Amino acid sequence: MKVIYQTSAGGIVYKGNLWLITQHSQHKGWVFPKGLVGDKDGNESMEKAALREVEEESGIKAKIIIDKPIITNYEYKWNGDLIKKTVYYFFMEYISGDPKNHDWEMMDAKFVSADEVKNTLTYKSDREAFEKIWKTVKHD
Repeated sequence: MKVIYQTSAGGIVYKGNLWLITQHSQHKGWVFPKGLVGDKDGNESMEKAALREVEEESGIKAKIIIDKPIITNYEYKWNGDLIKKTVYYFFMEYISGDPKNHDWEMMDAKFVSADEVKNTLTYKSDREAFEKIWKTVKHD
């Protein structure tokens, strides 16, 4: 089995007291928007990739609030390969846009309460990232 290392960036976006979540078209899981860094521009920064992916996957323009990302790691098997992924999630604030304008990679995108985020996210790594952001928000 071949091991493939991937780096992705995305955003945990808030709008007032609501949070953005997306449902993936392929695996149907509820996640935060994210995608591969440098898949369209080899010189793309982590921040630029995160902002681009949030806009593509959710139809939302956002701005990064905290420069230091929450870093998560997970692995999964895909077509006989082991994918080891590191994700850099940036804490972002909504600027404009409508989650109905998401791209084909997502089957749904919406703003929900913090409790709904905690109860809806499919993957442990996303729930842990949200908990870290939530603690930051609660201390500010």
